[in-house]
Amino acid sequence: MKKFKRKNIIIFLIGILLTVLFCYYQNNAIEVNETTIQSRQIPKQFNRFKMIQLSDLHGKEFGKEQNNLVSKIKNEKPDMIVFTGDLIDSKHYVEKYSLKLMEKIVKIAPVYYVTGNHEYWSGKYEQLESKLENLGVYVLKNESILVERDGEAIQLFGINDPAEPGNEYLSEQQQAEVNIKHSFETEMNEIEFKVLLSHRPELLSLYSNYDFDVVLAGHAHGGQFRIPFVGGVIAPNQGVLPKYTAGQYKKKNTTMIVSRGLGNSIIPQRIFNRPEIVVLTLKSI
Repeated sequence: MKKFKRKNIIIFLIGILLTVLFCYYQNNAIEVNETTIQSRQIPKQFNRFKMIQLSDLHGKEFGKEQNNLVSKIKNEKPDMIVFTGDLIDSKHYVEKYSLKLMEKIVKIAPVYYVTGNHEYWSGKYEQLESKLENLGVYVLKNESILVERDGEAIQLFGINDPAEPGNEYLSEQQQAEVNIKHSFETEMNEIEFKVLLSHRPELLSLYSNYDFDVVLAGHAHGGQFRIPFVGGVIAPNQGVLPKYTAGQYKKKNTTMIVSRGLGNSIIPQRIFNRPEIVVLTLKSI
């Protein structure tokens, strides 16, 4: 009897250990996922142009001074790095890990950034923005810029998250549309290939109305817990069994790529939904 109890205790302890290891792995083992966009609108000079998309860090650290995350980014040899919001977490505001990441990756490739809702919810965004710009990060605020290569260019748009203070009289979709319209004030009509950075994936119908070729978004955290062959379980602004959580989605002429993100916020655990780096390669046809 005592031997039987001892055996059960050992099995129980092993089960706890395996559960802890599994949870740690799900939250910390970064996955690199590659995707390709092919288009006649992509200039020949941008063929094989590589973008890395990061999103939703929420102040998390991956190895000492972000070395684990930075190493994976560096290995991909990107031409550009974009960050689609929620660099910090409003509930547990710690900016040092986020700024350390930016400090290191601006040395790898140009870095372009747009806000998420947590930046504004923190009440500390203005000081964060100043620090990012001092590090050499391009903060896009309802505007567009040209990304040039060998005499050709694509156009990169970036809009503020609709959680920005002062917009309470509009719905989030209405505010996002206002922001998009502002970004088109700097549009170069002769540039055919247009990429939008926006935090919110649930607004794909809106983005497609403006004929963006590619939209890069985050916010959904991959659905937090993913069920094999089903998808994500829950996401902000989408609820249970959300539609837009990870990978590619197409509407009209717009392809949206949603990053599962890197960190966590209200829910501290990921299941079958490891932190993600998206590697997007452009292909001219």
